[in-house]
Amino acid sequence: MKVYFISGLAADCRVFKHISLPVGFKAVYLNWLTPAKDESLQAYSYRMAENIDTTEPFAIVGLSMGGMIATEIANKFKPAACILLSSAPTHNHMPGYFKWAYILNLHKMVPISLLQKISILKRGLAPDNAEDKNLLRQVIKDSDPQFIRWAMNAILLWKNEEVPAALWHIHGNRDGILPIRWARPTHLVEGGNHLMIMSKAKELNIFLKEALVPAIAAPESQV
Repeated sequence: MKVYFISGLAADCRVFKHISLPVGFKAVYLNWLTPAKDESLQAYSYRMAENIDTTEPFAIVGLSMGGMIATEIANKFKPAACILLSSAPTHNHMPGYFKWAYILNLHKMVPISLLQKISILKRGLAPDNAEDKNLLRQVIKDSDPQFIRWAMNAILLWKNEEVPAALWHIHGNRDGILPIRWARPTHLVEGGNHLMIMSKAKELNIFLKEALVPAIAAPESQV
């Protein structure tokens, strides 16, 4: 079974370097598309889904913003498993101050270059080793400022309230971007921060196995 991965904002497939799948599963990484002007997160998600073979059973994994996109895809195409990492399946699971950020247009006032520098500083402290820290710095430097600006606006306007079937929402109790007090995850990672994809990969690989192996056992139910 194919497992489609969607990375987070200002990231790409390199952040999944420590993730391994059980036997019988193949990882497929979806690349970001150029968004249309004022395109909604839902519309963008459906365009992303054009790169998924929905005629056969599949699973989807989304990190942070990628989890929101995975949610929209899952609600429409019903994968065997929808796995969110450090993310939110509905807008109600996001911090209340996100609403005020949109009302006050704060996301449009802050220079993207400054956000990238802050991300490099903050995220560089998250992984356990120097190699991963350097990788994250490079991933953020390689990110597209125009895409980041669009994505920030699309996230703040996102109004999905439908929780996907077969959902695994895995969240760290030390997530500083999407704090646990607003989230309602199905599975909790002790000590996990927003970048636990790298620092807590061993625990996440166990969760992935638990979520995916039963999915492949009865694929006909997802066709």
